[in-house]
Amino acid sequence: MSVRRVAVITGGNRGIGLGIAKRYLEDGWMVVVGCRDPECFPKQIKTNDLAIFKIDVRIEETLVALANFALNKFGRIDAWINNAGFSKWSPIEEIDNSFLTEIFETNLFGAFWGCKVAASKLVSGGVIINVSSIAGKRGSANNSAYASTKFAMNGLTQSLAKELGKRGIRVNGICPVLVETLGLTEALAQRNAPAEGQDVFRYLKTFCETNAALNFLPSVENVGDMAVFLSSEKASAITGQNINVDCGVFPQ
Repeated sequence: MSVRRVAVITGGNRGIGLGIAKRYLEDGWMVVVGCRDPECFPKQIKTNDLAIFKIDVRIEETLVALANFALNKFGRIDAWINNAGFSKWSPIEEIDNSFLTEIFETNLFGAFWGCKVAASKLVSGGVIINVSSIAGKRGSANNSAYASTKFAMNGLTQSLAKELGKRGIRVNGICPVLVETLGLTEALAQRNAPAEGQDVFRYLKTFCETNAALNFLPSVENVGDMAVFLSSEKASAITGQNINVDCGVFPQ
């Protein structure tokens, strides 16, 4: 009888994180979702293969507690996905210490603490996946804070791939372009966002038509598919990579 694999996903109760969680469940994994508000997880998803735990990724101790919860619940951790984060555009003149602290502690520190905890808890052959962004590969106006966190996350992925490879742990990143989620549409509606006050869905349609080689933008399911693939034996020779899921917006 094969051993059931277990994935831990931070920020897995909505948006991209929820899409990733669903794909792991569909692939037969047991899943532990860590999030700030467990009550926000969709009630219609009911399975004994899913558990939810309250965390704040800015606080290392809550991620240690998440890992211990997963081990007590399912007995092992095979994949750890650092997904929790948020996007917010702001010109440099309006960035203050409070904003910079919040976005760095959530996007970067959260990934760092997640990697640290995962490195000590994963089974041999385990996988860490950091959900980054193509904003971690190219800058854009009013996006210096967010892009900085994602550039740093990509560096974290590359460094830990070298550091943890000898333990049999692979570390990879996923870099989506704009993925239509509630969080993204709310962010794009903000004053300094690239939509510049126009209808958000019209902006996404125009962006797609003028930037995406495939004439569509990725879905949460597309990101989830990449995560599941990177966690599989078929990706056993892949580590230290930050892979675009962007429909050809930023060919490399």
